[in-house]
Amino acid sequence: MLEGLLDSMRWEMTFSEMGSFWDGFFVTLQVVIAGLALSLILGTLLGVFSTTRSRVLRAISRIYVEFYQNTPLPVQVFFMYMAGPQLLQVITGAASPVRISSFALGFLGVGLYHAAYVSEVIRTGIESVPRGQMEAALSQGFSRVQAYRYVILPQTFKVILPPLCNQALNLVKNTSVLALIAGGDLMYNADGFVSTYGYLQGYILACVMYFIICFPLAMLVQWLERRSKRRPRAKVIPGITDVAAKEA
Repeated sequence: MLEGLLDSMRWEMTFSEMGSFWDGFFVTLQVVIAGLALSLILGTLLGVFSTTRSRVLRAISRIYVEFYQNTPLPVQVFFMYMAGPQLLQVITGAASPVRISSFALGFLGVGLYHAAYVSEVIRTGIESVPRGQMEAALSQGFSRVQAYRYVILPQTFKVILPPLCNQALNLVKNTSVLALIAGGDLMYNADGFVSTYGYLQGYILACVMYFIICFPLAMLVQWLERRSKRRPRAKVIPGITDVAAKEA
């Protein structure tokens, strides 16, 4: 086994197929970027919903989180792959099922799935901020949206960075679920290479390429953590600080 992994001929064959691996790498990278954006936006929104006084918004957030956290990601992706075209056919009134691209299935699958976990991270971070902060902000003339944007969420960000980093890294690795539906991602192409030639070098190369995506992301989060510990600068808040400055 070890001799096979060190076989120069096998590595030469593996590197000769690098075009296929790079194609999968860039598909995976696109899915990661779109999935991260979706999970952060939707997760933040649901996290805020879960801390509001509205029972309806809290219920929406709770139902979403419980559903996605208690069902496997492969099942969710398979459901969208099989039922999605038929649902779109009914919605659009098309004559036949509407095909969904593998890219859309990938970023929607991992984005919606990890939004549930990001929501819990955001909720925990918001709840770590003393309730008096919101009351103080409202008493100073902030709207509730401004209070969340300028007072609550900036403080939350410092608390949630480590778990948020873990979710981002998990999202990168979970994009490999696309291999189950022939999504053309890195894992799918690596699996195709190993199935064709029987060389495990394909999986080793896939691991290296996943590392290329994950390591810079981990470094970026560490930089953001250091940056968040610096002394914050005063922010200009429309309708609040600019009025106070003029009065002064």
